[in-house]
Amino acid sequence: MTETIAAPEAFLSDMKVGSVGRIVGLCTGEKVYRQRLISMGLIPGTEFVVSRIAPLGDPIEITVRGFSLSLRKGEARVLKIVGVTK
Repeated sequence: MTETIAAPEAFLSDMKVGSVGRIVGLCTGEKVYRQRLISMGLIPGTEFVVSRIAPLGDPIEITVRGFSLSLRKGEARVLKIVGVTK
């Protein structure tokens, strides 16, 4: 199975429903919120699928590690991600 990384870095808000992404890191700042995301399993190397996007684009629901997680656009900007094409 070959994986191709589609973009060097993207924002979750730029992805479409059904897109697969991989977390490559977390931005600095907002230490408490970063810790909360890490405790939910959003660590570098973790893949996710964009499940739903609200009609006005906020929040965005992703499926990660077998559970659904909704994130607001501002909160999602903490994640550094890349799009993955399989």
